[in-house]
Amino acid sequence: MGDIAKGALGGAWSLLVGWVLPTALNLAILATTLLPSLRKVPPFDHAWSLAAGRGALAFLTASLMLGLVLNALQNPLYRILEGYLLWPPLAYEYGCRRHQAIRNGLTDRLLLMRLERRAADGNLSATDRADLTLLRRSAQLARYRNLDQRSTVTRRALLQERLARYPVGDGHLAPTRLGNAIRRFEVYAYDRYQLDSQLLWNELTATAPEQARRQVDTARTSVDFFVCLLYGHLAVLLAAAITLTSTSTGAPAAATTAVVIAALVPVWYRCAVSATDEWAAAVRALVNVGRHPLAASLGLDIPRELAAERTMWSLVSRLPRIPYHKHAAALDHYRRSPSPTTNDTA
Repeated sequence: MGDIAKGALGGAWSLLVGWVLPTALNLAILATTLLPSLRKVPPFDHAWSLAAGRGALAFLTASLMLGLVLNALQNPLYRILEGYLLWPPLAYEYGCRRHQAIRNGLTDRLLLMRLERRAADGNLSATDRADLTLLRRSAQLARYRNLDQRSTVTRRALLQERLARYPVGDGHLAPTRLGNAIRRFEVYAYDRYQLDSQLLWNELTATAPEQARRQVDTARTSVDFFVCLLYGHLAVLLAAAITLTSTSTGAPAAATTAVVIAALVPVWYRCAVSATDEWAAAVRALVNVGRHPLAASLGLDIPRELAAERTMWSLVSRLPRIPYHKHAAALDHYRRSPSPTTNDTA
């Protein structure tokens, strides 16, 4: 039934589930807990008068219109949570340093666990023994060592999952967890193939298989849902603060709503971070299977050697990014030969 609905709605499915539905949920919370207390407070008094006449129609219209507006503003909304927009330079640098330390700590913990398992089996080289000694002396790892030694395979997998939510290379780190979780698959194509997927995203999605494109859209919808829900909760929290300062009749309901909403905001943020796992897997699949039809549509043949393929995609990514230079002629080496024409014989 869900697949039938998705097929019938087409591209509107992501809009409805990702932005309109969470907007409707937040409006329902606002209407049931706070709006009755704000009926005499501008500008909520006008909204109450509109909703009092035709409640269902006003609710659906408001949900749809606000969902469309939030969908149009999704880029700046994401950039704020990723740490790229409205972040002071000092906060940005601190966040990057903090997450660099977290990523390095996770890497060291996993390395220590792996070396200790190999030491128990007697399969350590001289270099590994030296690394194991240094890691055992680390003050940062001391508080985790006893717990990690008793860790199960599932716990080690969870640590590996947390580490996988960070991009490769310190230069790609973002100041927030969501920013790093998204950045990891934004740089995947470039790290593996020297293919700038951000620059060539439209070309890549235009030529990739339909199933791969649908997986990316479906996976992103889950992240959109939690992001929209988070921002809506912040708006409800602001309305609760206005209620507490403007009227005393709805103070208990407003205080309860504010406490519950404030507790749920970090939960939705963590859910958004976790939901990027499926998004990252979908983008990875899109790059892996979509680069072949992309090369064919550009009139290029992918070399058999990975190093040569990386060189080819580096040239392709450079072509739309900078003005034409004669060095771009090196791409001729990878261009397909024209098909020979056949002449009809009498």
